[in-house]
Amino acid sequence: MILLIVGASGHLGGELCRRAVTAGTRVVGTYHRAPAEVDGVDWQPLDARDPAAVDALVRRVRPDAVVNTAYVYGDWALCADGAGYLARSAVEVGARLVHLSSDALHAGRPQPYGDDEAPTPVYPYGAAKAAAETAVRLVAPAAVLVRTSLIVGDERSKQIQLCLDALDPASGVRLFSDEIRCPVDVTDLASAVLELVDSDYAGLLNVAGPDAVSRADLGRLVARRYGFDPDRLAETTISSTGLTRPGELRLDSSRAEGLLKIRLRGVRELLAA
Repeated sequence: MILLIVGASGHLGGELCRRAVTAGTRVVGTYHRAPAEVDGVDWQPLDARDPAAVDALVRRVRPDAVVNTAYVYGDWALCADGAGYLARSAVEVGARLVHLSSDALHAGRPQPYGDDEAPTPVYPYGAAKAAAETAVRLVAPAAVLVRTSLIVGDERSKQIQLCLDALDPASGVRLFSDEIRCPVDVTDLASAVLELVDSDYAGLLNVAGPDAVSRADLGRLVARRYGFDPDRLAETTISSTGLTRPGELRLDSSRAEGLLKIRLRGVRELLAA
């Protein structure tokens, strides 16, 4: 089996590479600036915003499956257009497609979101992820679209590093106490994605952790995990900053829990000291 991982130099992409290589899969991983430090991967440069480059790579590699983890916050061409280019190329060579989406395409509410609920984006990143889903579902109806949340792990996780930065007054970073998410461990998510590569599941699927916590609560869990005083954490609220972004984003992952072998662990268990 040949597995093409687009965005393989990122946090999730790198973990997917490590697990797939260990399982004996031939892995081709793409990067934009620099490849990740993962052995056993055929690293290929790719600007996923370029449809000709995407098509040329997919035709050359002719993968059995493609996983798209590529994103850059604020880059519509990559997040939205690039997802459509990749879906089209994957379909043309008959490859299985797993597309990574986000809870950020919802507006936010106290009740959890089910797998099949329509996007209701309220800010540009959410709109880009919603547009990506529309393109993928239109072009590749047999694809899996994985809606996930904050990806945690070790210090390579942007979310963990953000929490550590919020413990340093000089950083200027403050965490929202009124933004609720369902963090998922990078190893759990990678295992889930690789299970889905080998499945025949099609459509939307929430894959997130069972614990709903605020970003500030996540910061306090990280502080305790790394031996810092949680009272040092700098926090704020969405409302006080005047920003337009979702508040409460809870994903109901019960369908995934019944479908997958991997157990999706809660962030409190993951970060227990």
